[in-house]
Amino acid sequence: MNRILAIVTLVCSFGIARADDAKYPRAELLIEPAELAKLNGVGVIILDARAAAKYKAGHIPGARWVDHGEWAKAFGNGSDAEGWGARIGGLGIRADSHVVVYDDNSTKDSARIWWILRYWGVENVRLLNGGWTGWQAGKHATTTEEPAATTIGYTPKSRADRLITKDQLLESLRTKGGTLQIVDARSEKEFCGDEKLNNKRAGAIPGAKPLEWSDLLDKPTQRFKSATELKTLFADAGIALDKPSAAHCQSGGRASVMTFAMELMGAKSVGNYYQSWTEWGNADDTPIVPGKPRK
Repeated sequence: MNRILAIVTLVCSFGIARADDAKYPRAELLIEPAELAKLNGVGVIILDARAAAKYKAGHIPGARWVDHGEWAKAFGNGSDAEGWGARIGGLGIRADSHVVVYDDNSTKDSARIWWILRYWGVENVRLLNGGWTGWQAGKHATTTEEPAATTIGYTPKSRADRLITKDQLLESLRTKGGTLQIVDARSEKEFCGDEKLNNKRAGAIPGAKPLEWSDLLDKPTQRFKSATELKTLFADAGIALDKPSAAHCQSGGRASVMTFAMELMGAKSVGNYYQSWTEWGNADDTPIVPGKPRK
């Protein structure tokens, strides 16, 4: 009976937004710690994107560790289907699996895993609102026991519409009015060119609209801000959620958070320029302008 109730809860949780979550146009992209705790691991694959040592010290029961650092470096231009089939299948994930991802880094790491899984055809992926911080705040159970390894064959199907390339951005800039709304998720210092990092050049993509990724979250709780707050943030930044958009940062992680938040708020056409400033700021054929600070 308990197993049946857990499965019913899972179906409702993944398929129908609760009334108190309806303020997010796509509330089904998030799951609350209390909801996940009720599932008790039944019918869901939980991925822990924290450092391996933290995972071993204690994690959500049933959670499997995913190597965020390795995934971040391996994605490249999104062309290694065989390699990604092995990585995703190695976690026991199927195309129709229900997956929840969490971290302790304000969703920056879990959002990247979310985005990569979605790119490779796993659609039912959610972020744990508040991540590990939220799980601990709710005083939910933790364990050091690791689930048995489960490997399956997975044939990934790439979603090209989720990935933006440099050539697409250059073409958009050549088109009057632009075909893509460019959203810069980096810090203001990076956007204005005051912080170069390890790039040859610093600054902004012409016409890009800045909104720092961390502004999307409540810092103490690591939860996404309310729909009202997010709506105001996007409006104040001049970001239209109904326009085809391309989010970028330095290397795809912060842009994944931006992509997630925009989809959470109902945006239907948001791509991640995954190569981001690592490529744009070191290429010879990319236009760069000094970004202006937001008021």
